[in-house]
Amino acid sequence: MIIPFLDLGAAYRELKTEIDAAVMRVLESGWYILGPEVEAFEAEWAAYCEADHAIGLGNGLDALILALRALEVGPGDEVIVPSNTYIATWLAVSAVGAIPVPVEPDPATHNIDPARIAVAITDRTKVLLPVHLYGQPADLDPILDLAHSKGIAVVEDAAQAHGARYKGRRIGAHGDVVCWSFYPGKNLGALGDGGAVTTNRADIADRIRVLRNYGSREKYVNEVKGVNSRLDPIQAAVLRAKLPYLDAWTDRRRQIAAAYSDGLKSSSLILPYVPDWAEPAWHLYVVRSPERDKVQARLKEAGVGTLIHYPIPPHLQEAYAELNTAPEALPLAKQLAGEVLSLPIGPQMGLEAAAVTIQKVSGLRA
Repeated sequence: MIIPFLDLGAAYRELKTEIDAAVMRVLESGWYILGPEVEAFEAEWAAYCEADHAIGLGNGLDALILALRALEVGPGDEVIVPSNTYIATWLAVSAVGAIPVPVEPDPATHNIDPARIAVAITDRTKVLLPVHLYGQPADLDPILDLAHSKGIAVVEDAAQAHGARYKGRRIGAHGDVVCWSFYPGKNLGALGDGGAVTTNRADIADRIRVLRNYGSREKYVNEVKGVNSRLDPIQAAVLRAKLPYLDAWTDRRRQIAAAYSDGLKSSSLILPYVPDWAEPAWHLYVVRSPERDKVQARLKEAGVGTLIHYPIPPHLQEAYAELNTAPEALPLAKQLAGEVLSLPIGPQMGLEAAAVTIQKVSGLRA
């Protein structure tokens, strides 16, 4: 039995009738930029996220960039980011001319460690930017308390956290603005690029709506230097077709994660740790091993697909060579990059495939 890491086509096959109808609805409407389909998805996504506002955008990176722009982050400002994250979190900070200031993770959760943030704050810190990595919420209360005490904004990178909950409340409006990606492989994925922000702040929502559309709310009248980053109506329609199934799909992911955690508890792998206040969306099921590369190679031979999220931390990427960060300066990020391995997980995967994966992993020998 071959177990792919993720079968993107499976979600389409499951909802083929609904997705085909949604796409045809847009094609027949003659409205191909913004319009009622995008507005409907924005309302539905805001309600799902327990937020007052949602604004559809071109992709997740744009969501982060426009969130920072809406908060007037710019050259000379500092933004605190996780050292252990996908590089897009850092790229958004760089895109507005600000400086990413990395903070190491809690080694148990792999998310940014709130206890380490305070010492990284300076008088130039404008935003704290936690990431809900792998779909597990970051510990938001201490981050929000610290930000409020310092007059600093909080932008959440929730690109992997669709449907996750923090202390019983959905991720979506804890901070000033929450940024989403609808990249096809996400828990709620489009059939191409897509993104959004959610927020309870009407001022931020209004600024981002203007910024995403050339800085204009009235055609040919441009208030600010904006960009073109509008969620496509076809993608909005696809997301609307999938959204009613997201909770059921998340439950399937949780069943697979529970099977892994039970079936692999006697293995040599370090399994995910979930605090009692977190309800992960299980975008990824990430294990650790000092012998990661050997484990991955043997699983590949056994027909089990895996991925590494992420093999090179941002501070060691050539793109950030100008920071001259010593490799040993962020040891936890470097260690995790050498040990993490994501096992197959997805709502169409099924428990049989999970059982085969457990069997293959348990059968590995040093």
